Amino acid sequence: MFSWLWSDPLPAGSAAPDFSLPDESGGTVHLADLRGSIVVLIFYPGDDTSVCTKHLCQFRDEWGEARARGVEIFGVNPQNARKHGEFRRKYGFPFRLLVDEGQKVGALYHTNGPIVKRTVYLIGRDGAIRFSRRGVPAPRDVLSNAI
Repeated sequence: MFSWLWSDPLPAGSAAPDFSLPDESGGTVHLADLRGSIVVLIFYPGDDTSVCTKHLCQFRDEWGEARARGVEIFGVNPQNARKHGEFRRKYGFPFRLLVDEGQKVGALYHTNGPIVKRTVYLIGRDGAIRFSRRGVPAPRDVLSNAI
């Protein structure tokens, strides 16, 4: 009943579960289409909350480094596209925010619960998870795994 509470993130070396999710502008992101790219998924509880905003702004501020390493970044939570769009515009995020309605993808990545468990994943070009950590890891710690 409460297994979600104690679940660990998927470990490095495991295959990243495939998904398709809408973004804030009505487009769709298919993880399978990003094979060959390095992908960062930032699962976060809520748009416009203090810790989430600060963390996503840190990734925004490291955008040049991410792009230099060929990294695609996505924020993920269950809030709606309108809310994501407002949040993205307000803070000038250069990356897309994905709508995980019902936390279906969150369940695959062990981030689901009454509140999304703040978790960051880096997925390698081969589709394997190279980094996974709960909390608010620094973008440089995440991006250092983008090889």
